[in-house]
Amino acid sequence: MVGIKAYGGYVPRRRLARSTILENTSWFNGALKAYSKGERSMCNWDEDSLTMAVEASRDCLDKTRPDDIKAIYLASTTLPFTDRQNSGVLGTALNLGQNMMTMDITSSQRAATSGLINALSVVQGTG
Repeated sequence: MVGIKAYGGYVPRRRLARSTILENTSWFNGALKAYSKGERSMCNWDEDSLTMAVEASRDCLDKTRPDDIKAIYLASTTLPFTDRQNSGVLGTALNLGQNMMTMDITSSQRAATSGLINALSVVQGTG
């Protein structure tokens, strides 16, 4: 059966109070007050989508064998490198070896869905 066998996640530890956001944006739209309760996660100065992908992947690798991984699909609208294969950097950071297929899927809010459809098609042999 083809499907998702494991997954991982990462949420930045830093928090920003939504009331602080309201204090600085209420001049623009007073109706934002309805969203001022609670807090949201916030990246640190050295975190980007690639470093968060590394952390989420490490969480996922705790649930699967690294030898079973034959390809890396990395989907984001905010990857840090435009001229460099971000998914290759991810594979190197995870010590997964050099002989695997890597693909970056970017420039669309549907990047993750497109990447998942493509990966499932490749595994099924229809892509």
